[in-house]
Amino acid sequence: MSKVQSWEVSDAFWQRVEPLLPIQQRDPDKTYKRKPGGGRKRLDPRMAFSGIVYVLSTGCQWKAIPKEQFGCGSAVHKYFIEWSKAGVFEAIWRQGLAEYDEMEGIAWEWQSIDGGMYKAPMALETVGKNPTDRGKKNGSKRHVLVDGRGVPLSIVVTGANRHDVSQLEAVLDGVVFEKPAEQEQHLCADCGYKGKQALSSILQRGYIPHVKQRKEEIEDKKRDPSKKARRWIVEASISWFNRFRKIHVRFEKLEVTHYGLTCLAAAIITYRKIGVIYG
Repeated sequence: MSKVQSWEVSDAFWQRVEPLLPIQQRDPDKTYKRKPGGGRKRLDPRMAFSGIVYVLSTGCQWKAIPKEQFGCGSAVHKYFIEWSKAGVFEAIWRQGLAEYDEMEGIAWEWQSIDGGMYKAPMALETVGKNPTDRGKKNGSKRHVLVDGRGVPLSIVVTGANRHDVSQLEAVLDGVVFEKPAEQEQHLCADCGYKGKQALSSILQRGYIPHVKQRKEEIEDKKRDPSKKARRWIVEASISWFNRFRKIHVRFEKLEVTHYGLTCLAAAIITYRKIGVIYG
C-alpha cells in the first residue's frame, strides 16, 4: 500500500468540500463577448482545491505548483482568492467541527487558550514588529482556543506586537460552532491572561477560569500527583498549525487570504481527528 501524502485530498474529504463551493454564475449586469461555454474551460475545482492544500502543506510559491498534477498555478491561486473572500475555508472548518461533534463530541468541558508568533516578512495587514526578533522584523500572532483534545474552536490573527490578553474577548466570542449553554466549561490559560478585566471577561462568558503561572502548575502537581495537566494541549495545537509550511512563515500579504489558509489548516486538523483526511 502506497503512502498517502499530507497534501492528498481523499474522496471522503472532497465529498465534504464540494457542496460548500460557490456555484459559478454569470453576472446578469455584465456584457460578455463570448457565449456561455466559450473560451478556455475553467480548472477542475477538485484539482484546484488539491493544489491549495499542496501549497498549504509544502509552503511552495503559487507559481511553483506542479502543473501536471494541479494545473496552472495562477488558476489555482485565482480559485483560492475567490474562495477565501467567499468564506469557503471557514465553512469547511465549521462543517468539520459539526461532524467531529456528532462522532466524538467536542470536549467543551476543558478548553485552553494561547497565542503563537511567527514571521511575516511580506504581510501588509494584521502585522506588527515581532518582539522575539527585538522588534526589527515583522510578524503575526495566531490566537487560538481549543477543546480538550486540541481541536481549534476559534482563531484570531493579529500583529505579533499585540498582547495575548488584548484578544481574549475576540477569541472567546469568535467560536465558529455553537457552544452548549448548560454544560460546565473550564478555561485554562497562562499568566499572560491575568488581570481583573481578563478574569471578568472569562466569567461573563460562563467559563471557570484556571489562569496560572507554570511555577504554580508545577507546585499544584507536586501537592496532588493525580491532578491532570490540561493547558499543554493548546501548545500542541499551535505546533500542529506550524506543520503547515505556508502559514509557519507568513508570505500572504492580505488578511483575508492568510486567514483562509489558517481556516483550511484548522479544518484539516479537525478532520484528521475523525479519520476523514486519509479515508
